[in-house]
Amino acid sequence: MALTPSNMVPLRTTAPEFNLPDAISGKIIQFRALKGKNGTAVVFICNHCPYVIHIRAELVKLLNSYLRKGVGAVAINSNDVQNYPDDSPENMKQLGLRLGFDFPYLFDESQVVAKAYNAACTPDIYLFNADDKLYYRGQFDNSRPGSKNPVTGMDFQTALDNLLALKPPPDPQIPSMGCNIKWKK
Repeated sequence: MALTPSNMVPLRTTAPEFNLPDAISGKIIQFRALKGKNGTAVVFICNHCPYVIHIRAELVKLLNSYLRKGVGAVAINSNDVQNYPDDSPENMKQLGLRLGFDFPYLFDESQVVAKAYNAACTPDIYLFNADDKLYYRGQFDNSRPGSKNPVTGMDFQTALDNLLALKPPPDPQIPSMGCNIKWKK
């Protein structure tokens, strides 16, 4: 596991389109089909990363709650499942059902979508406004495995609240930190 920061993609970057299978429903999902009227959260996660495991209950709760506020949400796993079988689509489905994902959990087998988003780590969090322009990219909060900081989702929730209130993006935005995406060789 290599501790990796997220790439700080320039704000106002347009959300890349995608067309990926949802491990939970088995359906093919396109970006435009899941975007919300007020914006869209795109979160790169996986099943096995300790940084994701540390925040995932709060992340799921937060994403589920903002779906009801008109913010679309999707989680994407781009890891190489041949070398990391815990991240297989079947295991993704089981995790999504167990944790109550109200949003799709997509499998990016080719890793093309992770590359299009310039994703680097898990978790890697992106929030786009209603015009599909990047509004926030950064950490969920300042809690990490082994830290004494509670998992609150404060940074991401502030961004979501500012987006809904039509306020400027939070400043500064702190990169997320986690396991590197497990790229295929």
